[in-house]
Amino acid sequence: MCIKEKGVLRKFNFLYLIIDEAHRIKNEKSKLSEIVREFRSQNRLLLTGTPLQNNLHELWALLNFLMPEMFYNAEMFDELFNNSSVEEENLVSRLHSVLRPFLLRRIKADVEKKLPPKKETKIYIGLSKLQRELYTKLLLKDIDIVNSTGNKIEKVRLLNILMQLRKCCNHPYLFDGVEPGPPYTTTEHIVNNCGKMILLDKLLSKLQQQGSRVLIFSQMTRMLDILEDYCLWREFEYCRLDGSTPHEIRQVSIDEFNRPGSTKFLFMLSTRAGGLGINLATADVVIIYDSDWNPQVDLQAMDRAHRIGQTKAVRVFRMITDHTIEERIIMRAEMKLRLDNLVIQQ
Repeated sequence: MCIKEKGVLRKFNFLYLIIDEAHRIKNEKSKLSEIVREFRSQNRLLLTGTPLQNNLHELWALLNFLMPEMFYNAEMFDELFNNSSVEEENLVSRLHSVLRPFLLRRIKADVEKKLPPKKETKIYIGLSKLQRELYTKLLLKDIDIVNSTGNKIEKVRLLNILMQLRKCCNHPYLFDGVEPGPPYTTTEHIVNNCGKMILLDKLLSKLQQQGSRVLIFSQMTRMLDILEDYCLWREFEYCRLDGSTPHEIRQVSIDEFNRPGSTKFLFMLSTRAGGLGINLATADVVIIYDSDWNPQVDLQAMDRAHRIGQTKAVRVFRMITDHTIEERIIMRAEMKLRLDNLVIQQ
């Protein structure tokens, strides 16, 4: 709406400008960020559960929006608070002293003392035979790029290879011509040809017997298509939500899943589209089918179930394919979480 109505909104001098989910303006060069900076206001307030997601420069972008006359020099801030040396005690202390006047932190436990616990379990899974063959082919096909130091063009190609490797870890049928057919029929092969699906099939069977209700998050909408075929084959009742879901259908699906006595066992969501502004506290199990490079995105996804109103302990199962790019993603994510823990959580 801000982008659409920017011409009208620029005419006002607001008493207060309040932005919810303020991490959306963490990149000061994004279109939304540039537009909201043009709005005139006497006071500004940012609301976010994740002020620091990837690096300290993002924190500067938020502070610059709040007080541009004080936080005007990004280069100076970046030099003063360098990510590589942030674990130095005096640097963290200095950063805290800068943040303290501008940051009011409240956690869920401050407003809901009886919120049940959340427990995350990482599950490492091997590739199936078909996946291993495909993964090796992908690596060997562009071995020169994988081993290169990397100019700009090579970096673009490398990012493409990383995406192909991630697809292979999720399911080999994400590649054209791999699924047996025609005719294309959903049988045991949809499970047996993928390490994650073999585990998921066993896990969902047990969870259904226990009476649990499950949220499954994936980065890829085509992976949701495969999961949808699987659910139809196993006769699991489910809902689905991704970036292409119209708003009306989105709300109907959420209401249907949360309705008392609902028979829906599964809710499949794309991580980015379903990770914000949705209450699915009637579920007590979250499965992260594939992890985001940004750990805060996955934490936001988990909080669709682990939120005020939840009455059961929430179990989170994170699937990671052993000895693949997914281990690297988890490693990078944990480094970013350490940064958040040092700067914000403490």
